[in-house]
Amino acid sequence: MANKDTTDPIRMEKIVSLCKQRGFIFQAGELYGGLNGCWDYGPLGAELKRNLKDYWWRKTVQERDDVLGMDGAILTMQQVLKSSGHLDGFSDPMCDCLLSKARLRADQVPAQDGTAVWYSGAKLESSGWSTERPFAVLVAPDKDPASAKKVARQFYAQFMPDKKVSPKELELIEDRQEQVTGVTNFNPENGSLLTEAKEFNLMFKTKMGASASEDDPNATAFLRPETAQSIFCQYKNILDSNRIKLPFGIAQVGKSFRNEINPRNYTFRSREFEQMEIEFFCRPEDGMRLTEEWLEARLNFYEEIGVPRAKLHILDVPDGERAFYSDKTYDIEYEFPFGIQELEGVAYRTNYDLRVHQEGSGRALEYFDEDTKERFLPHVVEPSAGCDRTVLAIICEAFDEEELTDSKGKKDVRTVMRFVPRMAPIKVGIFPLLKKNEEQVRICREIQKTLQPWMNVFYDDGGAVGRRYRRQDEIGTPFCVTVDFDTLGENDPSTKGTVTIRHRDSMEQERLPVSELLAWLLERVR
Repeated sequence: MANKDTTDPIRMEKIVSLCKQRGFIFQAGELYGGLNGCWDYGPLGAELKRNLKDYWWRKTVQERDDVLGMDGAILTMQQVLKSSGHLDGFSDPMCDCLLSKARLRADQVPAQDGTAVWYSGAKLESSGWSTERPFAVLVAPDKDPASAKKVARQFYAQFMPDKKVSPKELELIEDRQEQVTGVTNFNPENGSLLTEAKEFNLMFKTKMGASASEDDPNATAFLRPETAQSIFCQYKNILDSNRIKLPFGIAQVGKSFRNEINPRNYTFRSREFEQMEIEFFCRPEDGMRLTEEWLEARLNFYEEIGVPRAKLHILDVPDGERAFYSDKTYDIEYEFPFGIQELEGVAYRTNYDLRVHQEGSGRALEYFDEDTKERFLPHVVEPSAGCDRTVLAIICEAFDEEELTDSKGKKDVRTVMRFVPRMAPIKVGIFPLLKKNEEQVRICREIQKTLQPWMNVFYDDGGAVGRRYRRQDEIGTPFCVTVDFDTLGENDPSTKGTVTIRHRDSMEQERLPVSELLAWLLERVR
């Protein structure tokens, strides 16, 4: 990962606040306190996400002759995940904070230096109560080791029979102090000792059928941890039912589920998420070349949806850090306000997946090449993008605060979401200059009716036009159309039948005949 520091917590706080206030993203189950690691997309967020998925499908499937689409089931057979390796190996190392009981991924605890103060137990002289439990607190190098006592007393107070007694009355039994460097077994939030790491399977398991037996493997299913396995399982059916030859791809957009130990960074790491994934099947000798080609194609895609290449980082994952089945993996990373993080992986998976499913199912998955008369297992290049992560990147990139100065020298801050038009949730705001003018309202409604089959529009007649512009700026609407007195020809007969178009980014305005409006907009928003 690149070393560049892109963190901007204040900016991220503003983005999260705007997303809730304007209806992009809400915490799932917020009414009841919220479901950790799960998110609901509101009206604007749903439109933005739909625009992303539709454009990905258009560029990946509709505009290519060598990619077909599918939509696989979310519930996945245990045997499928046994063959793929998920059942035995899809886990993260987990540890718990002895004080707060918070659950952390052991491989994400930062290395720390300081003084480790060890205790063997605690006692309460007034009652004769005591406990022998080893515990330790890590004190930062610039802090007095005596400060560890407060944390230790909080830990041992959990076991006191009389909860009304203040932890301050506890007498700690200190064992030793030692200077440590680079340790990862203390919680950086409070200094408390962590439990030893243990493997935690990330898949959600369920039973199928009303009388499912615990011993019946056919009754056990999982919410899929990735969309890829349904593609591999249906590869032969899709090949046999379509007139297509290597190289070709199968694309899928859909939900996946992982029981993340520590969901974090807003929607970036969630327990329920969507993937946009391609498995591109090819001859073995073409795998490396196609990996490079798909990497470039994916970089171009991000620029087209408003994520500039200057904000993207390409990590060539080194040997020893790639998945064991991968001969080459590129991570496409973006400069989020919380740091540089992965958006998409482009991996050359060799023929691992088809091979393990051929072995697990006992059914031949080989490809017969009519030209060379060869039979072989195709190799696979996999561009796999996180849909929710990409939506978040689009939002983070679009968010802007612009300082304006009016004609009287008064300063103001304009919040604007600078979505590229094809991604914007609402393409056009439609306003009558005066809502009491029946003719202006009638023309606005006719324009709305004309545009709605082609794009998402929003009619607004509340308040001054300037305030209406600002409301649309804040949700990223690229164009606003105003029907005014010039549209009616009341000031100048030559302007009759024209409307004012206001551009979000420049705030400039121009006039256009109503009859040309649809074609003008379609050219700019698709």
